[in-house]
Amino acid sequence: MSINTPDFVHEYRPGTIHYGRGCIRDIGTAVADRGFDDVLVVCGRNVGSNEALMTPVREGLGDLLAGVFDETTSAKSIETVYDCAEQVTELDADVLVVVGGGSSLDIATGVSILARNDRSLEETRREIVQTGTLKLPDNTDELLPMIPVPTTLAGADLSVAAGLVAPSDNGPVEGIVADEALMPEAFFYDPDLFDTTPDKVLAGSAINGFDKGIEAIYSRFGNPVTDATAIRGLRYLRSSLPSLLKSSDPDVMDRAVMGTILVQYGVSIPDAYKINVVHAFGHALRNQFGIQQGIAHAVIVPHVLRLIFEEGGGRPEVLAEGLVEELNPENIEEAVIESVEAVRDGLELPSRLRDVDGTTRDELRLVAEYTYADDFLDVGPSSFDPSIDDIEQTLVDAW
Repeated sequence: MSINTPDFVHEYRPGTIHYGRGCIRDIGTAVADRGFDDVLVVCGRNVGSNEALMTPVREGLGDLLAGVFDETTSAKSIETVYDCAEQVTELDADVLVVVGGGSSLDIATGVSILARNDRSLEETRREIVQTGTLKLPDNTDELLPMIPVPTTLAGADLSVAAGLVAPSDNGPVEGIVADEALMPEAFFYDPDLFDTTPDKVLAGSAINGFDKGIEAIYSRFGNPVTDATAIRGLRYLRSSLPSLLKSSDPDVMDRAVMGTILVQYGVSIPDAYKINVVHAFGHALRNQFGIQQGIAHAVIVPHVLRLIFEEGGGRPEVLAEGLVEELNPENIEEAVIESVEAVRDGLELPSRLRDVDGTTRDELRLVAEYTYADDFLDVGPSSFDPSIDDIEQTLVDAW
């Protein structure tokens, strides 16, 4: 029997994944076994001041902990990269342990690229503005190794890409760097640490990670390997996220963390990056209105799915394997959308753009134009070719 699968090549080399409650106790052993001696922890201020989180990290690292840099922010500024790189030099740190979410990992990735070479801040600013990226050292052995300790559910961890922001005469410019050499050495997913994250942060990050599983399935670069991990991950997330903020059952968080690991597996591959249409909308909404990306995704995903399904793409029958309990619903497309809405509503996230502070109805055309120009739009289904008018109508529907 033919399985009707097109030819594909799947090459993906993630770092070692450590998962389990209390696994953070083993991080010092993992660091030492890799020959590292001096750890700089990289995180934001809220994470750095969260003693319920930081105490087990410090205890796990023990004498290997050289210092903590807790100045990362969602702005992902190149200036912050240089501040952190200066601390790396002062402490002679040889590995970065990145605690928190995607912004801290982006900053650490910039530090990994720049800490061991002599590019000036001004040269780096100019490179990002002019080229939209950063060149890696010719010898990738010069990269500073990273070990993430995620505490949010955004699914930004198993990644070979990062975004960094530099100032320009025309406003901030985000540069994207992506290379297989940027994959972290190892990861520590300890649900005990996720339990310390405030509910509002978890909810906003969870919908972002959830979307990565959805987009991995209808990406034009999807394949049976990433289908399998995305489907299983979506099952875990569908069964955990709606009760994440209400339940004290540890199994709920365990499934949410495991689902986040699975949906991002194989998503971040240079030249075959799988996040696409939803993220194009999210980028445009964030850039125009300054709203958090998870909030933007919460509102827009059901409407984006309808737009994709209308054009005959989106693989709703595959999405249903991960999202729909009843495998033969009368309307499979609507069943998928209803499942997504149930996750959003369970996370207590907004369902209309008009309910999000800072948004205005008369700027939706601009958002549509930004979305249309976003490179991620081209990574969606091969049959997906919306006009600016189509995109604007989707935003109006979400309004």
